[in-house]
Parts: sequence; C-alpha cells; structure tokens
Amino acid sequence: MLVALAANLVIAVAKAVGGVLAGSPALLSEAAHSVADSFNEVFLLAALRRSRRPADARHPFGYGKERFFWSLLAAVGIFVMGGCFSFFQGAEALRQGTTETFSGYVAGLSVLGVALLAEGVSLLRALHQARRQGGLGSLGDPALRTVIAEDGTAVLGVTLALAGMALHLVTGQVAWEASASLAIGVLLVYVAYRLGRDARDLLIGEAADPELSGRIRSLLRAQPEIDSVEALFTMKMGLDATLVAARIDLVPGLESERVEEVAVRIKRSLARTFPEADQIFLDVTDRPAGEARESPAATGERGGA
Repeated sequence: MLVALAANLVIAVAKAVGGVLAGSPALLSEAAHSVADSFNEVFLLAALRRSRRPADARHPFGYGKERFFWSLLAAVGIFVMGGCFSFFQGAEALRQGTTETFSGYVAGLSVLGVALLAEGVSLLRALHQARRQGGLGSLGDPALRTVIAEDGTAVLGVTLALAGMALHLVTGQVAWEASASLAIGVLLVYVAYRLGRDARDLLIGEAADPELSGRIRSLLRAQPEIDSVEALFTMKMGLDATLVAARIDLVPGLESERVEEVAVRIKRSLARTFPEADQIFLDVTDRPAGEARESPAATGERGGA
C-alpha cells in the first residue's frame, strides 16, 4: 500500500502539471483520478492502523470494522474527486474545445507513458500480495481489494487517456479526448459503486462465507450431545474475525452440570477448528425450529474460554 501511495503522489503531480501546461482534459481527468487515489491510500493506511486496536469496554467486539468504514470513504473519494471531475472535464472540452499545441501533446503523452509504467508496477505489486494471501478469489481484505481496484482502474484510465490524446493529435477532433475523459468518469463511478456496495454490506453486518457457515453447522451437528441445530448466525467483524451465534437443541436427559461442560467443549472445538471465529455464542433451547430462527439473541461466553 505504501508503494501505491508513493506512486500516486508522484503521478498526480506530473499529470496535474502536464495537464495545465498542455490544456488536456484527458490528462487533467487522470490527474484528478491520481489525487483521489492518493487520498484513498491515506484513508486505507488509517484503516490498517485503527483496525488493529484491541477490544475495550466501549467496543467489546474490537475495531475490525474500521477497515470497512475507511474503505467506504475511499469509494466516496473515487466517486467525487475522480468520477465527477472527469465528467466535468469531458463536458467542458466538448463545449469549449481545447487549444493544445504539438509540444503539449508530446509532454502529455510522455507523462502518461511514465504513469502507465508506474501504475503497472504498483498493480503487479498488489497482485503479488493478493496471491500470497490465497489468490484473488479468496481475497478478503477490503483495503487490499481497494488498492487492486484503484491500480487496475488507473492502468485502464491511463490507457484511455493515451488513446484519446493520440486520436486527438491525429484527427484534430477534440471529441476523442473529451470522450476519453467521459469514459474515465464512467469507469471511476462504476468502481466506486462496487467498492462502496461491498463496504456497505460489511458495515451493516454481512454473514460469513456460505462455505464457512456450512462447515460450522456440520461440526455442530457432528457433536453427539446435539440433537439439532435450530439456527446459526454469523457476521464478519473484521478481516480475520467472525462472530458465531448458534441456537442448539441438546439430546434429552442431560443434567445441568453436563450441559455446561458440553457447551464449553463445543465452543473450544469451534475455536480450534475455525481460528477466525473469535466470538462464539451458544444458546440451548427447546423451542421449535421456526421460532428459533426469528432472532439470534444468543448468549454465552467468548470462544476458547
């Protein structure tokens, strides 16, 4: 992430200076894109630091959701600073035209070429880190996912700007460059929407992956003392933290002391098998399954206790 931030800062300055000197709407759109990315990297660095704070009395489940909140702000930043400004530049170019010179074209294309190289290196670095975490298909870190989306969008955005400026130079039609700015705006708005939607789902309490929930349910059903699993609720509390609440019906005839021993053993088994389940709650009930699914309301001690 530090590599991505350094690259965005350098590229943002180069694009802004080149865009002003050349009067290029596509280059100015890309400058706004890089500025948005730079602010977003700061947001994500804050998320990494704040999400590692331990649980306290005010936040007993920890601060893992800080990552989701700052990822949402990053999405808003991409939309406002990148997408909206790119739409404005494209519309202004179509309305008023541009007064670019040949030297301005050369400077702009040179800046974009360097930017494409730098953004490509940053994207490869982020993809390498993602592969170390298990590949893109299993990527669960919203901060790293945002960095990959930003870098991938930056590479595509620079490519669009290069094409727009080159076609403008060849044909003399500003519509090509204006269209490139508008296309960059559409791209940024789409990426911002996708990132914002994912962050929203996590903030309001997204359940764990169905595969993980299925494995937890299977482990519970395999316990000889459990007659049935009436309800299972999961919620992602952070990058490597999941809350698990289960309402279970035990086999008849267990004494109260035995019930407590069984509950503790099952919690410890869940905690050992699923390290990400750092908060585990079990509720023993005799209610019918239909009633048991109405609300989680599970009580118990922390997993592993």
